[in-house]
Parts: sequence; C-alpha cells; structure tokens
Amino acid sequence: MSSILTNNSAMVALQTLKSINSNLAMTQSEISTGKSVASAKDNSAVWAISKVMESDVAGFKAVSESLSLGESTVAVAANASETITDLLNDVKGRIVAAQEENVDRSAIQNDITALTEQIGSVVSAAQFNGLNLIDGTSSDDVQILSSLNRDSSGDVSAGQIDVVRQNLSTTTPVTAQSFGATASTQPLANSAIQVDAANTAFGAGDTDPAASTTVAGGGSSVITFGAVEAGNSYQVTLDGLSINTADGSSATGRRDFQYVASADDGQAAVINGLANQLSAFFGAATDSSDGYTVAVDIDAGTLTFTSGAGASDVDVGAVFQNDGTPGSTASSGGLGALANIDVENDATGALAAIDGLIEQSIDAAAAFGTVQNRIETQSDFIGKLSDSLTSGIGSLVDADMEEVSARLQALQTQQQLGVQSLSIANQAPQSILSLFR
Repeated sequence: MSSILTNNSAMVALQTLKSINSNLAMTQSEISTGKSVASAKDNSAVWAISKVMESDVAGFKAVSESLSLGESTVAVAANASETITDLLNDVKGRIVAAQEENVDRSAIQNDITALTEQIGSVVSAAQFNGLNLIDGTSSDDVQILSSLNRDSSGDVSAGQIDVVRQNLSTTTPVTAQSFGATASTQPLANSAIQVDAANTAFGAGDTDPAASTTVAGGGSSVITFGAVEAGNSYQVTLDGLSINTADGSSATGRRDFQYVASADDGQAAVINGLANQLSAFFGAATDSSDGYTVAVDIDAGTLTFTSGAGASDVDVGAVFQNDGTPGSTASSGGLGALANIDVENDATGALAAIDGLIEQSIDAAAAFGTVQNRIETQSDFIGKLSDSLTSGIGSLVDADMEEVSARLQALQTQQQLGVQSLSIANQAPQSILSLFR
C-alpha cells in the first residue's frame, strides 16, 4: 500500500543515517582526542580505573622528585664522611710519627690541631638545602618519601626510606677517660688483673705496677682478667720496649696502656680494648724484627704478650684501680674526642683514640653509601613503574588509530549511501501523482 501520509522507507533510511552519523561522530572524537574512552559516558568503568591510575602516576612523579632531593642530600653527607676519613688518616699519620722518641711533638700537635679545624669546616659545610646529616645537632632519623602503596581495598599509604644521622661533629662535648685513683681491695679472683702467677699486689693511687715479670726474647707473659665492674681501671705496662726514633734508630722506653670500664663493658670489652691499643702501638712505633705481638683468649679471660726471639728483655706489669671514669665513646661524642688528643703528653693514648674515630667516620660513610644505593634503586624502580602504569592507561583508553582510520572510511561511505537512500525514499510519494493523471 502506498501512502502520502506515512513514508516507512524514509523513516527506515532516516534511522539508518542517524546511526551512521552517531558512529561517525564517535569515530571523529576518537581521532581528535586520540582516546577511545575520553569521558565517563564512553565507558564509566574503564574511565574510573584510568583516572585512579593517572593519579598514581602523578603521585609517583612527586615521589621521584623527593627521591632526587634525598639522594642529593645523602650524597653530600657521604662525600663529607669520606673526606673526613681521609683527614683522620692524616691525623693518625701525625700521631704515629709522635710515637717515636726523638721528634718535635709540639709541631706535630699543631698539625693535628689544624687538621681538626679542617674536619670541623667540612662538617659545617656538609648541608644540602639547609639539612646537615653529620653535624650532630639532631639524632632524629630523616625520612625520604620513597613510594605510594595502594592495597586491594584502594587505601593508599606512603612508604619511607629512613636515613640515620651520623654524628661527626668536632665540637660535641666529650669527657676524657680518667684512670681510677683508689687502690683495689678486692681479691684477684673477683675483679682484677694479674701478670702470670707472681703479681699479687697493685698500685695504691698511682699507675706504677707494684709487681711485674720479665719477658726475655722469645718469651711471653699471660695477663689474666677477673670480673669487670663500672669504673674498674686497668693498666698494662711494658718497660724496656725497643721504640723507633725519628733518625731511624731505636731507643728503650716504657709505655702504659689503659682502659676504664663503663657500665656496659664486660671482660671481653676490657681485654679487646687493651689488645687493640697494644697492637696499634706495636704496628706504629716498633720494628717488626722485634716481634712484639699480643694474643687474646676471651674464654680464658687472658691477654698474652710475646716478644720476638732477638728482642731485649721487657718488664710486664699490671695496675688495677677503682672509681675511674670511662669517658665518652666515639659514638656518643662524635669526633669531639679530637680535642682531647695530646701527643705532647700522651702519644700512646692518642694512638688508641684515633682508631676509634676513624672507625666511626668509616661506619658513617658506609651507612650513607648503603642508603645512597637504596635510594638509587628505588628511584630507578619508580621510573619504570610510572612508565608501566602510563602504558597500562594507554592500553585502556587510547584509540587504535589504524582501526579508527579504517572505520572512518567505511562510515563516510555508509553516510553517503544513507543520504542517497533517504533521498530516494523521500521521492517515493511523488510517484503517487502519476496515478491521478
């Protein structure tokens, strides 16, 4: 049936053309924006996921900037620690020179003072953006933003890298070790040291051993330690040592090695503390041909001094006193103990102290190096993670331009055919006029 009021063919052609035009508009939008999901109405679920991921990428950019700032700050501290270690080694060189008998210790002390001032300058300058990790002004860890962690429920938390401050200050107040002045009344088996079996008496308010034993060349002497209490003061005395002099020869002399126990010290700490002093002195101020060595047996509580076969006789003595003051440690006082180094009056004590300070600066540099490596690793990971997230977002919302281009060509052809089809359908009622001619 033909009708001039209802043109079914035209309605069908019109709906088809509208559908083609709608698809064409969507395709042109993909081309202009480059996205298949440009807004929530395109695909609400995919759009929501992409926006969360985009916020994470923006957050990781901030994390990357934080890591860069932290890396620079730690690098400054690490470089300063390494420089300080080199300067402390120079100080040790001066102290070793002062172990000789015939040297100008006053001039050496002036050099040590100048090096100490230089170390102070390095510490003061080791700051980045106002943050100094080695000046000892604070003991609080520095936290560097390292990541954003999102759990399965969508909650986000910040990850941190903790940077432990290191105290390398030369101005931190320290207390010097003070040897006890009270003679011991305790029995040897309770808290004391004895040289072999002969030493049964100890000094009374002085540091001269009340008894000693003689070690001939090739011989040895065993020093036995008892229980340890805070304030116990221990001294090992070696008299008759062959000590190097500045002119390349040697001279016979005496050296005292002291250790005052703190509340945290036990027998092992005392024995190792004295053994380290002895070993450092033998290496710095005696000739290897004399064969002076020290051996430790913690289980037996002994320290053994041995003289080389060709060495002259050495008298080995011991002093044990009470009520001493252990003084500040390297860790608690930073490098402030440098102020107490006095090679003019106590070259042996200076040698014992400098090794602890060098160890502290080495530990500080190593700690900062570890953090540096961790920050660099995390920074690389954050960069790769951001790239992966960005790629994932692209796979969700980006348009496939090859596919869009092919679809555009097809839709444009369909649009042209749709227009022609609608035009034909609109002309159909005119054919009814021929019926009335």
